[in-house]
Amino acid sequence: MGTKKPLPVDLTEAQIDEFGREMDAIYYDTLASRGEKDRLYILRLIRTQRSLALGGRLVIYASLFLLPAWPHALASWGTALIVMALGVIMLGVAKILENMEIAHNVLHAQWDWMKDPEIQSNTWEWDTMSPSDRWMHSHNVVHHTWTNVLEKDLDVGYGIMRVTPLQPWKPAYLLQPIYFLLLMLFFEEGVAVHEQAIIDVGEGKKKPREILPLMKHIGRKVWGQVRKDYIMWPGAAALVAVPISFFIPESPWLIFLLVAGANAVANIIRNIWAFVIIFCGHFPSGVYNFTPDQVEGESKGQWYIRQLLGSANISGGPLFHVMSGNLSHQIEHHLFPDLCSNRYPEVAPRVRALAARYGLPYNTAPLWRQFGTTWLNNLRLAFPGGTPPPEPARG
Repeated sequence: MGTKKPLPVDLTEAQIDEFGREMDAIYYDTLASRGEKDRLYILRLIRTQRSLALGGRLVIYASLFLLPAWPHALASWGTALIVMALGVIMLGVAKILENMEIAHNVLHAQWDWMKDPEIQSNTWEWDTMSPSDRWMHSHNVVHHTWTNVLEKDLDVGYGIMRVTPLQPWKPAYLLQPIYFLLLMLFFEEGVAVHEQAIIDVGEGKKKPREILPLMKHIGRKVWGQVRKDYIMWPGAAALVAVPISFFIPESPWLIFLLVAGANAVANIIRNIWAFVIIFCGHFPSGVYNFTPDQVEGESKGQWYIRQLLGSANISGGPLFHVMSGNLSHQIEHHLFPDLCSNRYPEVAPRVRALAARYGLPYNTAPLWRQFGTTWLNNLRLAFPGGTPPPEPARG
């Protein structure tokens, strides 16, 4: 008996269905074991993240008392900038934790079972320019349903890049190495406008006025982030600096710009890290893409196989996994998106063993390899041609 659908595997319908049932068993086993240990994990992580964010902002403020205008022995640009850099790193790490291990997973409803009113997917608003509800639609609904399916999954090239030879080449892709770098630096802004409706306007399928309500909604969230990071926190420091400026020759405007700049650097640190981790999840060498006809009438077992073939893991230690939001276990995340992220490390060996038993590939490698091949693919596919990954070895 041959395969029911043309996925690049050599399994019978019965084998695919059995693969799906075994994957279901892994999911429900783990789901049934959730409890107090998991609840304490997320509560402690949120407390740690919020303490780190507050600490980082206070260290940034403290560095202002080391500016050269102050009449004490430690005052100099060197010491001020070193201390400020420490605060920026703390704030950047806090933003990474908030976006990756906390918000991303809360918005996947991974913690809804706790019934904690402060950690619910329908009320959490994260520290980034993309409104939570819009991101949940483009990510949870569109991306996770149509993972790596051309013309369905907006994350396949993010509408501006060619990430698989299955995409027809066009001259605009010659510039995609530049898009790659720009999206890395401004990932927060890119995700905010990652909307099919905006692409439709660019392609002339919709008129700008048709998406005006959507743009207002996104605009309100963007303004909230700008107000917080680039007006409120710098403004608070500048207000304190006004009376001090009568005694210390330092401009409140300089204080404002220094704090705003520190916040901008922290956001860029978060942007670069998030970009690297997320791009390593679907664009390294060996990841598969699919056409819409390949997924028509897809069974549960076939859906599992597509998630497995369309995702890639990053190997590393426990701290690395937490900092990546456990998206270093991208395969397990795509197989079980609503399972608590702290459980992915224990689930991964079972998934890997199951894939091996069915002769299916399990794409995992260190960060340098996954990001290196992602970057090289981006350069290669800027030009016509390209080679799709080979079919998996036969089971």
